[in-house]
Amino acid sequence: MSSTATPIPPTEKTFLGQPRWFGTLFVVDMWERFSFYGMLAILALFLVASPADGGMGMSEVDAAALFGMHMSLVFMAALPGGWLADRVLGARRATLWGGIFITAGHIFLSVPAEPTLYLGLGCIIVGTGLVKPSMAAMVGDMYQGQPERREAAFSLFYMSVQVSALLAPLVTGFAAEKINWHLGFGIAAFGMVVGLIQYVVGMRGLGDVGSRPSNPAPPEVRARVWRRSAIFGGIPALLAVVGVASGVVALQQVLMLLGLMVLGVPIVYWIRLNRRPEIAPYRVRLRAFLWMLIASAFFWMLYAQGPALMNIFAKDSVDRDVFGFEVPASWFQSAQPLFLLMLAPAFAALWVRLGSRVAVPPKFVAGMLLGGVSFVVMAVAASLAESGPVSPLWLLTVYLIVVCGELVVAPVGLSLAAQVAPPGFSSQMIGLFWLFAAVGAATGGQLAGITAVVSDATFYLVLGGVGLVVAAALAFSVRSLTRRLADEPVPDQPATTPSPEGVTSLH
Repeated sequence: MSSTATPIPPTEKTFLGQPRWFGTLFVVDMWERFSFYGMLAILALFLVASPADGGMGMSEVDAAALFGMHMSLVFMAALPGGWLADRVLGARRATLWGGIFITAGHIFLSVPAEPTLYLGLGCIIVGTGLVKPSMAAMVGDMYQGQPERREAAFSLFYMSVQVSALLAPLVTGFAAEKINWHLGFGIAAFGMVVGLIQYVVGMRGLGDVGSRPSNPAPPEVRARVWRRSAIFGGIPALLAVVGVASGVVALQQVLMLLGLMVLGVPIVYWIRLNRRPEIAPYRVRLRAFLWMLIASAFFWMLYAQGPALMNIFAKDSVDRDVFGFEVPASWFQSAQPLFLLMLAPAFAALWVRLGSRVAVPPKFVAGMLLGGVSFVVMAVAASLAESGPVSPLWLLTVYLIVVCGELVVAPVGLSLAAQVAPPGFSSQMIGLFWLFAAVGAATGGQLAGITAVVSDATFYLVLGGVGLVVAAALAFSVRSLTRRLADEPVPDQPATTPSPEGVTSLH
């Protein structure tokens, strides 16, 4: 996503070494992530809590499936959200409307009624899809021609994400588990309201950046998109919410249909992308990249268990008593961002030290190996929990190993997407990476149904085994994948550069 506006010269450093306008975007992103991670930490626990305790009374299987699908659709929403910002709204208005949708979503979640649950989750999906690519685009536009400062700005954004993810579960988790579930969601809504106010007040400092669509769609294109969106998206979504809330349609049926859609979108996207004539000289390395994407989907399948089934495990099977105080189960969701903040500098230094001596496939092997090992450890913890609550160190160890895997797969995968992309296709390759992450999250949620017929220990052991098998398959193919990923386009088939389409990564 790029703007045609002239960027504001960043001369006045007033916020963390950045211009004043950066503070506006930084604070909005911080509060948006606070509301998102605060909601994420308590959602699965709220879904399984009994109605007598203010929860939804869902089974663990249904709760995990709904949670995984929500995460999956959040990943996928950046594609239509980026298109709307590029072609219709402009990044600035897309961010504003996205913030309004997110705020409405959290307000709906704070209302104790089943229909508002699904409306709230839907609004958060729409809002996040608008906000994340638009915010990233505005930061990028502000620093046109200044790559070093742009990288520093994005590093600060990444830090704000982790700080919000660390603090939010502590606040919303305590309010939700100790006082009232809907108070927890209300605090998340309050955080987004603060962010929105800050954004509206600070908008005038953004100049012209993001004020207009960078590539406006003609009226006939807009009309066609709105019509198809209503027919294939809005109306079915509304009918699904009404059907589930009224009991006419089973939640499992809706989740199954959504799962098929999530699985089909990246397949169709990949096929259509490969039909482009500009792609032809790069097909060898892109086919190798596809195998890396499939491996990453398996990793995100494992990762998706953290805020869902493993959060429920913390509630039911972990000794949370500390000097007479019962630690809220949702507080364990702060462990991963804490480990990320602690370990990210070390991993960044490691990649610099290794340089080009270690290619991407061996790094992916290490990431998948860590993911597999973490769930083998989780299987041991679940087995011990059959005799009584286990030490929290078991769960913290699992999160630590998963974070180490994430620090390999996520940054290396995104870097690889940009590296193998044909000219003009970088954004689309990054979007493809997150589409496969969406497939992994949705699959992870659906696999939770296995726990209805096998023990938790067996379930986690199977997941760990899948991770280890994928790691072994990648290790067996390391030389071939490394060679094909380094393949250069045929000289007599030059690639043309299409106009870029905006798709930006989500954390």
